[in-house]
Parts: sequence; structure tokens; C-alpha cells
Amino acid sequence: MATDMNVNSASQGQMAYHHPTPWSARFEPMTLPEMLARTVALDPDAPFLHFLGRTYSYGAIQAEAEHFASALIQMGVQKGDRIGLFLPNVPIYASAYYGAMMAGAIVVNFSPLYSVEELAWQVDDSGARMLVTLDVPDLYRTASEVLENSELEKLIVGRLADMLPWAKGTALKLFRRKDIADVAWDENVLDWGRCIASPGRALPDDITPDDITPDDLALLQYTGGTTGRPKGAMLGHSQLSINAQQVAAINPFGDPRGEVFMGALPFFHVFANTALLNHAVVSGGAIALVPRFDACQVLKTIERYKATGFPGVPTMFQAMLDHPDLAKTDLSSLKVCISGGAPMPAPVHTRFEEVTGVRVCEGYGLTESAGVVSANPYAGTRRKGTIGQLVPGTEVALLDKEDPTRLAPEGEPGELAVHGPQVMRGYWNRPETAQEVFVERGGKTYLRTGDVAVMHDDGFLEIVDRIKDMISVGGFKVFPSVVEDAILKHDAVKEALVIGVPEDYRGEVPRAYVTLQTEGAETADALREWLNARIGKHERVDEVVIRDELPKTMIGKLDRKALRSAVIGG
Repeated sequence: MATDMNVNSASQGQMAYHHPTPWSARFEPMTLPEMLARTVALDPDAPFLHFLGRTYSYGAIQAEAEHFASALIQMGVQKGDRIGLFLPNVPIYASAYYGAMMAGAIVVNFSPLYSVEELAWQVDDSGARMLVTLDVPDLYRTASEVLENSELEKLIVGRLADMLPWAKGTALKLFRRKDIADVAWDENVLDWGRCIASPGRALPDDITPDDITPDDLALLQYTGGTTGRPKGAMLGHSQLSINAQQVAAINPFGDPRGEVFMGALPFFHVFANTALLNHAVVSGGAIALVPRFDACQVLKTIERYKATGFPGVPTMFQAMLDHPDLAKTDLSSLKVCISGGAPMPAPVHTRFEEVTGVRVCEGYGLTESAGVVSANPYAGTRRKGTIGQLVPGTEVALLDKEDPTRLAPEGEPGELAVHGPQVMRGYWNRPETAQEVFVERGGKTYLRTGDVAVMHDDGFLEIVDRIKDMISVGGFKVFPSVVEDAILKHDAVKEALVIGVPEDYRGEVPRAYVTLQTEGAETADALREWLNARIGKHERVDEVVIRDELPKTMIGKLDRKALRSAVIGG
């Protein structure tokens, strides 16, 4: 496996590579609409999305995407405009995703867990013109408030009942009206169904595949760092299409068109965007989709649709272990489960395999790498507790933790840096960050990950530490500075630091430490309730701890590292 390391590396010929496709394989950059069209051409009637009892074919999703693209063009959307998706896992996500790209637009993923403030900030930062959402009360309420108080031009609202099988959709409309938002339709709030209902050929004759190239931007995927607000990672069609092919290349199970992936990971997350959505499209597999993770529903879905692969985060596998229906669920169709997003606790890994008989393979990736960098092989040799071997076409270097312009000292861990065709092009509107995240070595550009790793002699990578302050909550990244900014808006709070503390189920959970303007001005419980009402669900703290003082550096800056060391050690 090719690397740019000293003692931690060996040449390709000296290391056994255990993925089924050679490491030296190279992949064709494509636009994502082209990738979809190629699969549709093979069999337009092949199942693409199974959703709560209704199946959507590849041809049906492509037709919806084309009609949506046409509607966007008619509304004045031009190449390079940003279209936001504020959706859970529903079929129109796929139609809107590929359709926006067919129109030449750049998709912006927004988590449906976002508060009004978070969504508004990212809409403004990305310059999104339109937002696709759902007639679910919480989602619509948040989106409509952002529409009223931002530069956003239009909402396009899908009706959940229309995506369900007839009986379920009718029951929702008749007996669960409270679960359907009362949408105020007008010229700025449009019905998804009407947008895609135009008859005849969907795309105008003057729109050709040549108008969109693999070099064009396809997606802004927001992530963050140790300071400041989240940043939009710029991912082009080439990065996304190649990473999907890299993931497909490590499948050792034969014809991928027979695969059915369990779709519990949220599409708005980069892991699912690559390992589920684009992976399914490039391979011709199907996705058994659920709107959100629920262990009972996931177990039923695996059994109903004979799912063969299940990419998830560690908390999903723990929840399945804890569910009483696990023992009576037929999981015999599953060939492999893939765990990513956060380190998987060894006891969970071992117990899940013992109870289910299904192999769990850990992998690694990040938003800035379009999703996937490495994975343990799905069959044959693996190494538990590691992030596996690099996907084909990817190189790494271990950098000195104090001086990233140099390699790590011989035999020591270093900051993992990644070079490959899936690495992002930079952060949206933040060219100054290039010096922080990229480093040049031997004429190649490497992405600094902020994670500290070692390379074992057999070519398996292991993450041993983390430089960045990000908190990993069940696979979702929480940025301490965002939570700190939120609690500092309370009049009683003087200073704030947020750290991640260990938790058995989610891996880590945020906890806030504060000092007050005046002693006794507020209680810890009241502050926790006030804060959690104003931030995303995955960002909510388990406690607010009031202290007389918080640790500071010699120059007076609040010292998160010292606090973490005092609270959890290390």
C-alpha cells in the first residue's frame, strides 16, 4: 500500500493488500447524473428505493429528477446556484439530489436536526436560493421561519403521504392529521408534486450532458474544526463519483446489482451520501430506506427486504443488541455490517458478531474526503480495532504532530494526512483555510485529518488519538465552539467551555462548564434546559456544570485541553 511514510510504511510489494480490487486501480471521474443514467440504462425497472412498503425503480427516480431539474431551470436556477436539502431519508431526497445536479446546481445538505439559528446561518453562508423540505411539522416550521428571515427565495415542500403506499398514505391523511404540517402555499412555497408533474420530456432540449462536467462542484457538505462556525467542504462530481467507485471496489461478493443496503444512515451525512446513495447508484444495488433510525423498524426492514449490507454507526449496533426483537429476527441475508463515524467499542463489536453471526468491519473517512478513506476487508483478513486498509487509489502520510511540514519521527504515531482523488477542493468562501488543512509533499497535496494514527506492518491503520476538539456523538460531529456560542447568549453566563465526555451508548456526549456573571444568578439545571432548547438534538449537553473558574492558558485564553484532562484524564 503506497504511503509517504518512513518506518511506518512499506512499499506496495512488501504489504499484502486484502481488498478484492488492486490498490493501484484508478477510476473514471463522472458527473453524478451521468452515473445515475448509466445504471438506469442497464435496467430502468430495477428497484432503487424500498420505502415503508413502496418500491421506486431507478427509472422512476431518474424521471422525477429530470422533471425537478426542468422545474428549477424554469424558475431561473443557473449553473452553480445552490439548492438546499432539508430532508430526512425519504424518496424525494434522491430525486432532488440528482435533479438539482442535472440543472447544474450545487446541492447543500442540511441536517433535519438543525435549529432555526443553525439552518439560517448555513443557508446564508452557502447562499442557497431554494430549500427542499417535507410537510412534517417540525421541519416545515423551521424551514418556513428561515424563509421569512433570510435571503432564501423559495421552499419546495414534499408531501410525506404521497411517498407512502396508498393505504399508509391514506391513513396518514385521515387519522394522523397532526403529523402533517398546515403548509401556507403561495408563490414562494411550492408543492414538490406540482414541480415534477409537467408532462412530456423533462429536460429542455438545450440542456446537454456537456453543460455539467466532473470538474464542476456538486455538493457543499458542512463540517467544522477546532474554532469558529462549520465550514462547507467543496466536493465536486469527480470526488463523489470516484469515492462511490472506490467503495464499490472493496465489495468481494460478486454481482453488486443483487445487493440491498439497509438505509438507516441519514442521507444528509457524508457517510450515507457516499456509502449508501452514490454507492448504490454506481453499483446498481437497492436501498431499503427508513426515515430515521429506529431499531425495531430497522430489524423488520432487514428481514422484509433481505438486506445484504448495513452501513451504520456504533450506536445503531448497540441499539439493535439492546432490542428484544433481535433474537427472533432473521438476519441470514446480511453479508456484512460496516461501522463508521466513530470508534466502535470492542465489547459492542464482539457481542454483535457473537449474537448475530454477522461480520462487522470498521472503516474511516471524513467529510473532506467525500466520505471514505479506508475500511477493513469484508471477507478474509482483517484487524479489529483498526480502520482497515486504504481504499484503492488512496495514499497517506503520518505527519509530525507539532510540525506538519515534516514526517512523524521514525516509529512514532503521526497526524494522518490523506492524498487521493476523493479529497475535497477546499472550504466554501474560505480560501485562507487551505494553509491549515492542506500540506504539500513530493508534489502532492495531502489533507490533514486532525487524527493521530499508526500504520502497522501489515498495512492496517489504527487511530490512536485526536488532535481536533470535535466531539463524536453517535457518529455525528459536534463542534464545541458552536455550543459555547449558544450558551454564552444567556445573560447569566460569563465564560463557557464544552468538552466531550465518555458515554456507553453514544461514545461521547457534550458537557458544558460555565462561570456566572453573578454567583447564584442561575441554576445548572435551568441553564441546561435553556441551552438544549436552542441547539440541535445531537448537540444537547448532558449537564451544565457551574464552576468558580475555568482553566486558562498562560496568555489568558480558556483552555479546553486542560479542562478535558482534569475531567476525563489524558
